[in-house]
Amino acid sequence: MCGIVAYLGNKSAYPIMIKGLQRLEYRGYDSAGVALLNGSLTIIRRKGKVKDLEDFAVGKNLSGTVGIGHTRWATHGKPDDRNAHPHLSGNGRLTLVHNGIIENYDTLKKALEKLGHVFHSETDTEVLVHLIEEIQTRDNLVIEEAVRVALQKVVGAYAIVVIDKEDPDKLVAARKASPLVIGIGTDDFYIASDATPIVEYTKKVVYLNDEEIAVVKKDGSLQIFTISNEMQKPHIQQLDMELERLEKEGFDYFMLKEIHEQPRTIADGMRGRMNAEEGWIRLGGVAEYVNKMSKAQRFIIVACGTSWHAGLIAEYLFEDLARIPVEVEYASEFRYRNPIITENDVVIALSQSGETADTMAALEMAKEKGALIYGLVNVVGSSIARLTDAGSYIHAGPEIGVASTKAFTGQLTLLTLMALKLAYLKGTITNSYFHELLTELENIPAKIGKILQNAEQIEYIAGEFKGASNALYLGRGYNFPVALEGALKLKEISYIHAEGYPAAEMKHGPIALIDENMPVIVIANNKSAYEKIVSNIQEVKARRGVVIAIVEEGDEVIKHIADYTIEIPATEEPLSPLLSVIPLQLFAYYIAILRGCNVDQPRNLAKSVTVE
Repeated sequence: MCGIVAYLGNKSAYPIMIKGLQRLEYRGYDSAGVALLNGSLTIIRRKGKVKDLEDFAVGKNLSGTVGIGHTRWATHGKPDDRNAHPHLSGNGRLTLVHNGIIENYDTLKKALEKLGHVFHSETDTEVLVHLIEEIQTRDNLVIEEAVRVALQKVVGAYAIVVIDKEDPDKLVAARKASPLVIGIGTDDFYIASDATPIVEYTKKVVYLNDEEIAVVKKDGSLQIFTISNEMQKPHIQQLDMELERLEKEGFDYFMLKEIHEQPRTIADGMRGRMNAEEGWIRLGGVAEYVNKMSKAQRFIIVACGTSWHAGLIAEYLFEDLARIPVEVEYASEFRYRNPIITENDVVIALSQSGETADTMAALEMAKEKGALIYGLVNVVGSSIARLTDAGSYIHAGPEIGVASTKAFTGQLTLLTLMALKLAYLKGTITNSYFHELLTELENIPAKIGKILQNAEQIEYIAGEFKGASNALYLGRGYNFPVALEGALKLKEISYIHAEGYPAAEMKHGPIALIDENMPVIVIANNKSAYEKIVSNIQEVKARRGVVIAIVEEGDEVIKHIADYTIEIPATEEPLSPLLSVIPLQLFAYYIAILRGCNVDQPRNLAKSVTVE
């Protein structure tokens, strides 16, 4: 998960790296560090966030036009100064930053200790830099060749950048299962875990593929070759990202900004892909494989976290509208249980970052078994986007807040369009209902805007429950996964224990927990099960539970039963999650703020889970 940034050129490296690390801090914020090449190597590391590193660096020698930086999400070794990156080789010649996990680090470490190497941290990364040092010294190799040979001995995932102070005009970078992108400037190079630190300086980038090594030099040359020493031609792409999207634009937190961006991001996701008046849907990624998808034996959706909840809603969409059987799997479990996959299946991967390690591994397995694999991601050029047979981008723009909001609704929007497209082609819904759903989908951005105008009421309700220790979220049908997502948001950013449940399952266990101290959030805008939901609310009230209900505008029945109601506009039931999730995002946000939590950087979490 960690974030890497590096620079080689004629500018001062330190300011570029600090700004880059700030933009990558969503990937980890346990510690941070930089290494600067200025005749000698200057390494500055600090436990805590990038701001702590900046404060610690005041008064130190920060000169140098070559540098590497790192912001850490701890895997091996606790978050402290000595485990912070960059790590130094035993002879002091090499320094390295790393994102990923070296699975055989312990075996390598023991072998290196027998050769006299001494380690000063608990990290797998320090083992890797010592391994490169040993190979370079033993065989008298240039740094890029030492890296290539060393990586042949490594098991695991990595994105690395290495400095050799005795070869000061180059940087060496490599990746496997962890992202790395190279920005090509006029007379300099930028390397980072994603494009956010690069876009300010250049739009020309190269995305490294698995088991590729890149060497960038001050003479402007870029060389890419594989671990097996096969030369590769760099594939230069243009970034489609605006710098303004990376700023808070007046909001206190990125999460709040991203919640309020959803009317625009959903509209962006639909733009050019549908027209309600003319009655068409055009999804480039689907078009080439539409016959295979419409005749698929089943869809298997693999995802993690919030994306998994989007997948659960997609199960309702594809089965209800297109009559295609769907299984939704945690990617982390799916890949380990020897699943049955055939060439008649379509495997759909959902991932905001497009770099989720477990999801990528699940796709690799599905590809080997002949299934069509389809990716639905946010980050252009990401690993999943390049791995899949076809796919679609959700076009939500950079999502910096660790707790996903706009990416979730972006995924739902694209999944809804896919389900409607397939339903129309298969004739499993009437033309009139198809047009009705398209019209309603086109109206969703404006309706979300209306909910956001009611944020003050949601903030007030949040204030009533900021001291809660537990919360229960209930939903039915399309809104059951929304209950799961609402509970996850509250857990992630406010640290209040919360559970999501199907409302009908409340009587099978959770009802035992309900008392006057347990807020119960009920998503009650389902027309198909309205009476059942009313009964569930009455059951909660009979146990002295406090009910917060999400209802359609004008609902008078639940308004007189629940303790608090939040009204949202009416819509067709398959589209209702796009609206009902918005007040739950705001509710979690305001509770977290009132509890003094950093909603953009919740403890122990990182945005992109690129390790298993």
